[in-house]
Amino acid sequence: MNKLKVSSDTSAFEVPAVLDETGKLANDCVRQALAMMDTHGLVILTGLLSDAEADAGLGLIRQTVDDPDRNRCAFASQTDNRYQRRDFCSLPSSPPVTQFAATLCQRLEAVISPYCGRPHPLLEVTTLTSYLGSSHQYIHRDPSGVISMFAAVEDVSEQQGGTVFVPGTQLFDGAKHKHGAEATAMMELFRTRCNYTILWHNLKKLWGMRKSAEAPLASGEFFDRVFSTKWDEHQPNLTRFALGKNSQFSLRMLGPGTLWKLYRRRKALDKMFALIQTAPGKGTVILYQSDLLHAGPDNRAPQPRRFFSMSLARGFVEPKLWHDGYSPHPTLKAQPMSFGDLLDCPTHSAPSGVPDDHAEALVS
Repeated sequence: MNKLKVSSDTSAFEVPAVLDETGKLANDCVRQALAMMDTHGLVILTGLLSDAEADAGLGLIRQTVDDPDRNRCAFASQTDNRYQRRDFCSLPSSPPVTQFAATLCQRLEAVISPYCGRPHPLLEVTTLTSYLGSSHQYIHRDPSGVISMFAAVEDVSEQQGGTVFVPGTQLFDGAKHKHGAEATAMMELFRTRCNYTILWHNLKKLWGMRKSAEAPLASGEFFDRVFSTKWDEHQPNLTRFALGKNSQFSLRMLGPGTLWKLYRRRKALDKMFALIQTAPGKGTVILYQSDLLHAGPDNRAPQPRRFFSMSLARGFVEPKLWHDGYSPHPTLKAQPMSFGDLLDCPTHSAPSGVPDDHAEALVS
């Protein structure tokens, strides 16, 4: 358990996006995407957005991050947000943001619709920006019953920390058939093994940052990230780890029985599950089931890593429960939107509905 084994080969989960004459994902792409979503819990759609559309999304992110009064998200790593290692914040329901979100939903309607009905709510629209010195999130599940989406508005390198997934670990009725009777227990063992390594990776990184010229620690930052009693599920906090107060990973998860199982089942775990790290190119969109095991790695590059993100409920969700893992902007709370609202929203697409970048693919 000294080093995570992560593959950067995501070709088995990719579908090159081809749009039809209406500007929506072509039928063959839809079939491939749905098969991957059902089997692996995610699909990576390359080239779904044109360069111009991705640039527009990047502009929305920069406009939001540059606003001193932006609405910070209440999930992921609050400590990273506080020390400007990440900038996770929700986007307002302004016409440009809504139109960008609507473009994504309309283009992917046939892939999203089997999971999300028209009345099901839009839970949030966010920016996920991470900077040099951020923490590596623990492998975790988001609240169940959600389809989440990441759009790469610029090229993301491996060093910038593209999202890590564990394909096939979504919670579904056929899990026992696919992974065996102990499917859920084996998934949790794999998650524990990964998070043990992530804890020590983060601690080692923080120790090195004490004398770093590129990403120096701010006053009080080392204490807050390692010894604070403040709630944060994705820091290498030894205090909360020892007290068993971190639901993602703590000492109470490493009892003698668990350690023995980790040793005895190590080869089986390697055969059953594998980590993949995405490094999406500009215009790529990742769709995944929220309860698929995943994590946001640390950014080890000087360039920020930026994603446009949104989440749609697969069922009806009371607005007061949205805070459980999701951070809607106050404007979205005031005027809730549904998947159907986004499908009906006018966008700034070309008259044919097909971005220029896709024209050659449609003709061929």
